[in-house]
Amino acid sequence: DLHISLNKINTEGCKLLSEALKINNTLTSLSLHNNQIDTEGFRFLSEALKINTSLINLNVSNNCLNSEGCKWLSEGLKTNKSLTELTVSWNTIAPEGCKWLSEALKINKSLTTLEIQGNGIGPEGCEQLS
Repeated sequence: DLHISLNKINTEGCKLLSEALKINNTLTSLSLHNNQIDTEGFRFLSEALKINTSLINLNVSNNCLNSEGCKWLSEGLKTNKSLTELTVSWNTIAPEGCKWLSEALKINKSLTTLEIQGNGIGPEGCEQLS
């Protein structure tokens, strides 16, 4: 497990971390909550998720994850086969982000837990996820 929350990790930090995740095959849990990961950072994480086969738990709550970041994250989820738990709580996903996540969930067969509270998704977002 790697817990690096509350460390002001930004795009550059995410890029470096993602490069490591692409070659790591032992890390099972990564907690990145309460950092400064933006859309570009989620693009890097998405690329790592496409390749990584060991990560089962990812927490990116309370970052700068918006609808566009969800689009990137969802691209990684579509091909990832190991992640079972994803926490995206307390971001600004909104209904549009739910649309992207929903598309990924239709394809992804490993994810069993999605924590999404505190994102202002409203009824429209719930409908996207149903």
